Amino acid sequence: MASGRRFAGSQGTQLFTSDELSQWAAEAGPGTHGHASEREPVLQGMSTGLEGHRFSLRAGRQTIGRRDDNDIVVNEPSVSSAHAWIINQQGHYVVMNTLSTNGTFVNDQRVHEASIKHGDRVRFGQVEFVFLTREPRARKPGGIMLLAGVLVLAGLAALLGWWLS
Repeated sequence: MASGRRFAGSQGTQLFTSDELSQWAAEAGPGTHGHASEREPVLQGMSTGLEGHRFSLRAGRQTIGRRDDNDIVVNEPSVSSAHAWIINQQGHYVVMNTLSTNGTFVNDQRVHEASIKHGDRVRFGQVEFVFLTREPRARKPGGIMLLAGVLVLAGLAALLGWWLS
């Protein structure tokens, strides 16, 4: 092969180096940037070049793969042309592998079919997403930070009272 690329699998899944994968990810077009909710969850890209890219999931079945006729097109060589389905069964989401060469994984476990919930990591070949049904909340200072602040203020008040007396 002149290009140096090897082909494997019945769907023509290509094997590439990590540098080539990074280049493909950088060239990937942006997905939607939907707001995650119970009614319309999203797959948010975690892999290099797809960070923050969001794909909204609607009711019914959606196909994921490299081919242009998929609902979610992931133009990355480790993803098969028709890699997987995500099925919404009355608000219950299931990911199903469709005989892909490089597999479908949920939280690093290879699966044929698995239910997914908020925060699960879903990987198709080498491309990883996180499944979101709500937006991450802004972190608020915890109880320990509040207690530390109160203690510092009490100490300063005591020091000020001693100094003024």
